[in-house]
Amino acid sequence: MPQESSHRGRKVEAVRGTQDVLPEDAGRWREAERRARELLLLYGYSEIRTPVFEHAELFRRPLGEGSDVVAKEMYEFSDKGGRQLALRPEATASIVRAFVEHGLYARGARTKLFSIGPIFRYDRPQTGRLREHYQLSVEAFGNPEPSQDAELIDLGSTVMAALGIGGWECRLNSNGCGECHPAFIAALKAFLVPLKASLCRDCAGYRLEHNVLRVLDCKEEGCRALTEKAPDGIEYLCAACAAHQSGLEGHLGVLGIEWKRDRRLVRGFDYYTRTVFEFVPPGKGQQGTLLGGGRYDGLVELLGGPPTPGAGFGMGMERVLAASAITEAPVPELVHVVAMEKGDALFRAALSACRDLRKAGFRTELGQEGKSANSRMRAANSAGARAVVLVAASGLTVKDMKGEANLAIAAGDGAGLVRALRSVLSTGGI
Repeated sequence: MPQESSHRGRKVEAVRGTQDVLPEDAGRWREAERRARELLLLYGYSEIRTPVFEHAELFRRPLGEGSDVVAKEMYEFSDKGGRQLALRPEATASIVRAFVEHGLYARGARTKLFSIGPIFRYDRPQTGRLREHYQLSVEAFGNPEPSQDAELIDLGSTVMAALGIGGWECRLNSNGCGECHPAFIAALKAFLVPLKASLCRDCAGYRLEHNVLRVLDCKEEGCRALTEKAPDGIEYLCAACAAHQSGLEGHLGVLGIEWKRDRRLVRGFDYYTRTVFEFVPPGKGQQGTLLGGGRYDGLVELLGGPPTPGAGFGMGMERVLAASAITEAPVPELVHVVAMEKGDALFRAALSACRDLRKAGFRTELGQEGKSANSRMRAANSAGARAVVLVAASGLTVKDMKGEANLAIAAGDGAGLVRALRSVLSTGGI
């Protein structure tokens, strides 16, 4: 029995909370992203790509030192220059930073951007939410009206439909603004302080002290029961925020989008103002929301830009794909090119034929150099090739692997090869 090599290295596995998207799954990702991109372009959004790491301050300021992300979940590190950096825990702050840094606000009254990429949070890995997970982020700047919020919710529902997800529920609430929000926070804290001893550890400690809204969002049954009669933020809205909420509800009615108000819906970041919304997945077994967002009218100014209203949402790609029945887009049928004899001349002719076919849009694989013609044919058959191009000194032959059609072409006739292959493939369709 052969001895195992002593030079084999120790196997290294993926870091906990990350995953590999293997070839058999990557097609679903591409198709989901393709459909989403097409819709976003129809709605007037342009793609932007920002770095996966930023100065840590970029996230601390807008998300709030009291947010769970900043306090417990952000991947921070110092680089060799002593700068405190962070892997981005969400995309909105990065997109706003780019919007301000590059003066995109000067290009027109309204700017609509989207990105698809990874975000990072040190949290307990769960279904559809890993420590590195992918998110579609959609941001709209310059429109303070509830019509912008309605467009975003409509876009979210359209993306859900395009990805084959139905049965979701849209939940809606309002966080108010700088004028009315403090009064609600004070009332909520006054209600909760006498209950401190009965709250869970997180709510009685960090949340009550630094991020009291998250007590409403706690998943512990005891905390949810204790907060059933907590103050309702909608009752503290100023006239302007109440009018904004009423306008949004009217727009959603015109669009035919059903929604449910959820007084516990607060979102986790300090920058949200007025509208907050989430799409809750259908059925049981799905954890967390599929899509969530809202309005953030003070965020651009907070990060150094001019006063600019903004609104947006994020959609977790892993969760969406888990809930979706989407399949990989059809892949063109495979063509193998096989040199019938060994030798540089025929192999180079086969290589040239591959180039001609790929330029014409055919999915083409070259038979492995050094193998016999029979081995190459077996490989083509095992790979499920729809047709094989046989390269010999006398010329080329296109062989139909699912029928009897065989067409001969003169050596070096690239155009003739393309025509012959299209003729053969048309018998079964490509």
